[in-house]
Amino acid sequence: QVQLMESGGGLVQPGESLRLSCRNSRNIFSFKSMAWYRQVPGEERELVARMIASGSTTYADSVQGRFTISRDNRRNTFYLQMNNVRPEDTAVYQCNAVLGTAVLWGQGTQVTVSS
Repeated sequence: QVQLMESGGGLVQPGESLRLSCRNSRNIFSFKSMAWYRQVPGEERELVARMIASGSTTYADSVQGRFTISRDNRRNTFYLQMNNVRPEDTAVYQCNAVLGTAVLWGQGTQVTVSS
């Protein structure tokens, strides 16, 4: 069974950086796409960043230029590098992957940006 395991959330101050990791039990070459979503209580889940198998990436306008999605095939892990974070980036972040017809989700990790 393929699992996604997240790590790296926490409390950071505005302007600082944080990196989230999503490790999986299967070679990520198999994935059609990898993505990070976030959700604030009472709001809809938002796509933050996505990378498709070719390596092409897309970002939400609110994080363009600050966040970067990347992958390490040797470690079966993909990342979300978050730079210059803002209080409005506070949310639960979940990693997501599409494998064939299956859609996989991580358990979620809290990111809080506060001074």
